[in-house]
Amino acid sequence: KKMHLFIYCKYDYDLVVIGGGSGGLACSKEAAQLGQKVAVLDYVEPSAKGTKWGLGGTCVNVGCIPKKLMHQAALLGTAVKDAKMYGWQLPETVRHDWTTLAEAVQNHVRSLNWVAFPCFFFYIDKHFTCPSLLQTVLTTKNVVIATGGRPKHPTHIPGAVEHGITNVALECAGFLTGIGLDTTVMVRSVALRGFDQQMAGLVTDYMEAYGTRFLWRSVPTKVEKLSSGGLQVTWTDVQTGSEHKDAYDSVLWAVGRAPETKALGLDQLGVQLNKDTGKIVVGADEATSVPNVYAFGDISEGRPELTPTAIRAGKLLARRLAGQSGELMNYDNVATTVFTPLEYGCVGLSEEEVVRRQGEDGVEVYHAFYKPLEFTVAGRDASQCYIKVSVCRGGDQKILGLHLIGPNAGEVIQGFSMGLQCGATYTQLLQTVGIHPTCAEEVVKIHITKRSGLDPTVTGC
Repeated sequence: KKMHLFIYCKYDYDLVVIGGGSGGLACSKEAAQLGQKVAVLDYVEPSAKGTKWGLGGTCVNVGCIPKKLMHQAALLGTAVKDAKMYGWQLPETVRHDWTTLAEAVQNHVRSLNWVAFPCFFFYIDKHFTCPSLLQTVLTTKNVVIATGGRPKHPTHIPGAVEHGITNVALECAGFLTGIGLDTTVMVRSVALRGFDQQMAGLVTDYMEAYGTRFLWRSVPTKVEKLSSGGLQVTWTDVQTGSEHKDAYDSVLWAVGRAPETKALGLDQLGVQLNKDTGKIVVGADEATSVPNVYAFGDISEGRPELTPTAIRAGKLLARRLAGQSGELMNYDNVATTVFTPLEYGCVGLSEEEVVRRQGEDGVEVYHAFYKPLEFTVAGRDASQCYIKVSVCRGGDQKILGLHLIGPNAGEVIQGFSMGLQCGATYTQLLQTVGIHPTCAEEVVKIHITKRSGLDPTVTGC
């Protein structure tokens, strides 16, 4: 069903939001609460495998929520192993049932869905025209585009689309390994591109010790269906040029996401897109190049592809459009966490970016390897549990980046992210009294610099 939106002198709505993901829903609900008449338009084009879902976007249906629940399932598997060392008498064989997990996760996701206008094709037009019988016409004062993105398939690889599914690489590999499945990650160049690369290396080191196999510097060239029902993947080692093959039950592509802009008719409206990424170019107020048309979230050029960021930006935009506030979204120091078996949380800049901006002599990097108390009795390896705090050298040493790998990293980093928003310094960090015994207290005790060359391993309790 084709839907046209006309920006005209008499309006059916104060605001029409295109996209029923976390950001779009946050924006629409905030606008409605402020007395605006709002419509939400949403449609999920089925994936190459025919998968589709209800309202809520990627995060609720096939992203953050199900991912975190499956991550928890894997953590529980590790906890079962630890439990024996803590005195629990358990059966020798403990098995995981995928069907039970999948059904429970899907039931929770379904409980989060609600209703909007379903639309297959959106077309925004600044001129009034007569719609056909297959079109519904809505007029609105303002339009907000929050359609997000969808995973990309490497369409140049034979068999990739018809035989592959899509999601997030390391997080999926982690929980699949954790529930007992033989999992391999093929990496073309580096893992966790855009993140601090020292931290990324520690994450993958832990995963390899955890049981996930990595094929580094490898590029897939073909996927074929076998008579047995399995999938044969052919790839090339880019360092040696040698070709390899192996069989797998499933192939998951995690090669990035593409913005959902193609079906919106933005070129006819004159909305400026980034030619390289296809994303919408926006200003600090989320305004596009066309008056009364706004965009935010993953669809916007240069914005963090994070659900909480989109939710916050959507609410602020709704308040501005309703004339209730002039506050703009602050995209600096947005915290995030990678839910790998050993979690990695961070806020602020990577060490590479800090050095690029400040120069080697303008940066001090404090770091520490620590062992969570929970790991001791269980006899677990803590070689990759690590904290890094990058600061300006001199003065109070303003904190520019804080990174932590360890249990519950997301919970730890969330609190420290408020400090960075307030301009926290290393001096203030040292003045903070830790909670004992926790992993978080190791952050406020950190005192050894990389420059010193001293062993950063924490000793004692």
